[in-house]
Amino acid sequence: MTHVFRAMGTVVSVLVDGGAPDTATLDAVEAVFDDLDREFSRWRPDSPASRIADGRLSLLRSSDAHRECYAEALRWRADTAGAFTPHRPDGTVDLAGTIKAAATEAAGDVLDATGHERWCLNAGGDILTRGGTPAHPWNVALADPDHPQHVLRVVSLHGARRAVATSGTSQRGEHVWRTDPESTYRQVTVVADDLMTADVLATAILAGGPPTRSLAERGWPVKIVTVDRTGEPASSSGP
Repeated sequence: MTHVFRAMGTVVSVLVDGGAPDTATLDAVEAVFDDLDREFSRWRPDSPASRIADGRLSLLRSSDAHRECYAEALRWRADTAGAFTPHRPDGTVDLAGTIKAAATEAAGDVLDATGHERWCLNAGGDILTRGGTPAHPWNVALADPDHPQHVLRVVSLHGARRAVATSGTSQRGEHVWRTDPESTYRQVTVVADDLMTADVLATAILAGGPPTRSLAERGWPVKIVTVDRTGEPASSSGP
């Protein structure tokens, strides 16, 4: 069965094989997204994130969860040599680059805890799966940024390889803060064992360009698919 709802400004789908989740489980999945959105969304004027951004709340006085998420984002900034950052150009804190992945992973924990062994969560193109096997993987189609109705590549998720995330300009325009002066890539997809790694690295490579892609290929067991400004796709030889 498939359950669809809106959260964090996007559409989230829950696809479960082998038995439909009960209402309580689906409510718990939705609550995960809602709780994190109420804490971290800068679109909500009274959220802690908005109050931190405009100076009404000190980050030091924010919740433990907020400070932990900020610390994690700072670690990713260090690991990507600054290509990923939790700060907007004006210096204010914006944790949108990690929160959707965190919510999706927490929602996956809900499905695991309730005994579901094969499922797929899709939060606006950030995809996390469970239960894929070489004989029966989860196959994810990547859209061509110039022709969204066309399939650019298909990636298979099974075993430990459970997550895929895409960052690009075709749907949302220039929504990342580039450190690559050439703006080499228009779309970046990362396939990884966990969604946080896939999501952060997709954003970092889009922002940082080829040097960040090389850093990611050396530092993490990931597969990367990029589309450059000419529309040319390129895949890494990752595992």
